[in-house]
Amino acid sequence: METTHRVFVGDSRDLSGVDDESVELVVTSPPYPMIEMWDDLFTELDPAVGDALANGDGRAAFEAMHAQLERVWDELERVLVDGGIACINVGDATRSVDGSFRIYQNHARVLEAFEERGFEPLPDVLWRKPANSAAKFMGSGMIPPNAYVTLEHEYILVFRKGAESREFEPKADRRYEAAYFWEERNQWFTDVWTNVTGELQSIDATDDELRERSAAYPLEIPYRLICMYSAYGDTVLDPFWGTGTTTLAAMCAGRNSVGSELEDAFLEVFDDGVDEVPALSRSVGRARLERHREFVERRREDGEGFEYEADYYETPVVTGMERGIRLREVRDIEGIDDGYRVEHAPLVLE
Repeated sequence: METTHRVFVGDSRDLSGVDDESVELVVTSPPYPMIEMWDDLFTELDPAVGDALANGDGRAAFEAMHAQLERVWDELERVLVDGGIACINVGDATRSVDGSFRIYQNHARVLEAFEERGFEPLPDVLWRKPANSAAKFMGSGMIPPNAYVTLEHEYILVFRKGAESREFEPKADRRYEAAYFWEERNQWFTDVWTNVTGELQSIDATDDELRERSAAYPLEIPYRLICMYSAYGDTVLDPFWGTGTTTLAAMCAGRNSVGSELEDAFLEVFDDGVDEVPALSRSVGRARLERHREFVERRREDGEGFEYEADYYETPVVTGMERGIRLREVRDIEGIDDGYRVEHAPLVLE
């Protein structure tokens, strides 16, 4: 099986290089409005942002920033297939503007924008970020009432384009082989993720400033979402590509990908580390199988049995839908004009 992974250097408000209804899944994390590190970017996109901030009008700046993101959401509506899924990782912002401290609810504003475009909201996920400090308060410390809750989570908002889910041909191999294990389903499809770490991230910027500007999420997040909401051979889009974490996850998961990124320096960083992907993809797949075998042992110790055996791996599974699971690994990567061509093979345990 081959997949292709294209990356365009350009403005994600114009995804003209991506055909209408050619993408099955969007997984992305946009710049967060009202987070200071993104002020300059939003001001470049619309000088009214900088004017509003200079005038102490936080609400106007917030709306102007989201107006720029909405131009990207318009493009997502165009390129997604009917029934396709969009997963938007976004955090709220706390900030003092003109002496007034408040929260700016980015997640609520993004939810409103997608509903206006006809997307159906699906249950979302909260994932807890590692705390940067032992301090759990903002404001007046231990003296009430002027302390504030510390934000330690982000949202993964999930939307479906249209009212109907995607349809597949009966018993489609690319769908059944992309199944997840029963215990993965129980963990992944809960609405709070507390066990997401950056352990799987192997490609990263060596330049401190570049790394800070990327604001990349852990590889585990797009990898889970791609496994949850797409099948083998689907195309995943990330319009805010950054260090390419979504593309990396798509390579490991056996999906095609498309990305758009303003700064070509990020593409150079990704290209420098792309030789690591075959080993990473094997480690990701083997880790999933190892975790499943640990689950099998625990379940048997609890006195519970299994009715089914996996077709391609010597392990029992809980449900009949898991029998066809066949994980993929990257065997070879070839550079092409606008990205990479990747050869995949079924993961085989030694």
